[in-house]
Amino acid sequence: MRISTKGTYALEIIVDLAMHSSEEHLEQLKNIAARRGLSEKYLERIVKAMKNENLILSTRGAMGGYRLARRPEDITVLDVLRSVEGELAPVECLTKETDCGIACEDCVTRGVWADMWREILSVTDDVSVADITKEVVDRAGK
Repeated sequence: MRISTKGTYALEIIVDLAMHSSEEHLEQLKNIAARRGLSEKYLERIVKAMKNENLILSTRGAMGGYRLARRPEDITVLDVLRSVEGELAPVECLTKETDCGIACEDCVTRGVWADMWREILSVTDDVSVADITKEVVDRAGK
């Protein structure tokens, strides 16, 4: 499994919004792009995917911008990555029926893939956006 730049940038965007937006203050994508040194055009595509998954809310217009759709404590790394990457399983047969040519009960490597998948889920579903922002704030205070 490899997380693409979409996944990396999606997490950057979410953390940035957690730190710089609120119900009263919407953040503009150009500000996020400038702070993170990223392409605003590329971020637009990523934000669209996260809006479709109800992680981000947007308002159009002169005072428009973006904010989180839920509290940072209620958004996990898994939520963010799935919104832009899709399923993260190392092999497809762990999440859906496939026809790889090997019956699951005969597959000698499936157990390894399943163990790996459990670890991925454990880490990504246990870490929230709030956990990451706390670490950023703690690191900045040192």
